[in-house]
Amino acid sequence: MIITQTPLRVSFAGGGTDFRGFYEKTHGSVVSAAIDKYIYVIVKQRFDSKIRIGYSKTEFVDTVDELGHELAREAMKIAGVKNGVEISTMADIPSSGSGLGSSSSVTVGLLNALHAYNGEFVSAEQLAREACRIEIDILGRPIGKQDQYIAAYGGLRKFTFNEDDTVTSERIKVPERTMRYLSENLMLFFTGITRKSASVLTEQKSNIDDRMDFLTRMRDMADDLAEVLNQNDLSTIGSTMREGWALKKTLARNVSNETIEDIYNRAMEAGAEAGKITGAGGGGFFLVHTSPQNRKSIRRALSDLKEFPLNLERDGSKVIFNVRR
Repeated sequence: MIITQTPLRVSFAGGGTDFRGFYEKTHGSVVSAAIDKYIYVIVKQRFDSKIRIGYSKTEFVDTVDELGHELAREAMKIAGVKNGVEISTMADIPSSGSGLGSSSSVTVGLLNALHAYNGEFVSAEQLAREACRIEIDILGRPIGKQDQYIAAYGGLRKFTFNEDDTVTSERIKVPERTMRYLSENLMLFFTGITRKSASVLTEQKSNIDDRMDFLTRMRDMADDLAEVLNQNDLSTIGSTMREGWALKKTLARNVSNETIEDIYNRAMEAGAEAGKITGAGGGGFFLVHTSPQNRKSIRRALSDLKEFPLNLERDGSKVIFNVRR
């Protein structure tokens, strides 16, 4: 039996510049952080040659091609696991439309578990690259690359998406106490709205050529933020998030709505320095950046929303249980 633990993520700057339509013209940059909310994948050998997949529903099939779970099907093909397994996935958060990169964390976690099942150790780079191949190239999903890479690598990182389709990963070097302090400055609330991100992302993807100036500014903000953070300076995170959220809302029509704007306004009036939806937009989780002394007032202002306490996570996807017979 193999069990993997793969983190979800929040991003601070540059989201949208990880789309191929942008970075093939000029490099993209994103500053992201893994958080201590996880996707768990269990892979266990069966006594027969069947395949059983358990998630929000259960599939029981004879061959990989029969699987309706696209991510499991393609991950099994890439890892070369053909049959005789049971696979289950579990999540710490609502797994549909969270905006925390859950789909990519599932994909990375599946690949990691299946490779371990085969007795193979693979690098974070390989996991991320294979996850991008599944989600973007094979399944044709209108997404970028940051989610797969932060899920695989973990930590607080800057990713550069190069014009030749490679990705450069840079761990932002801050002391442990700074990581803890940054965690204390973050609050995460569930908006109660789950949505399929595809419609927002499809429009965002189609608008790239018309939004190059906005996206370039978002890319530059990520580059600048990484440079400041590497100097152990957290002072610009709030202003970067505020400007980034304003720019993000120009990328597609449904990034924000009345409910999200109300949440944002209440948080800001209660003392927040910044706030933003964590993913494509339209719902999911709302991330607040605030000084610790304002946490109670923000919590009161958003008392109708479920808060998910979070800390930043140093590790990416990892095998936490491995028993082979």
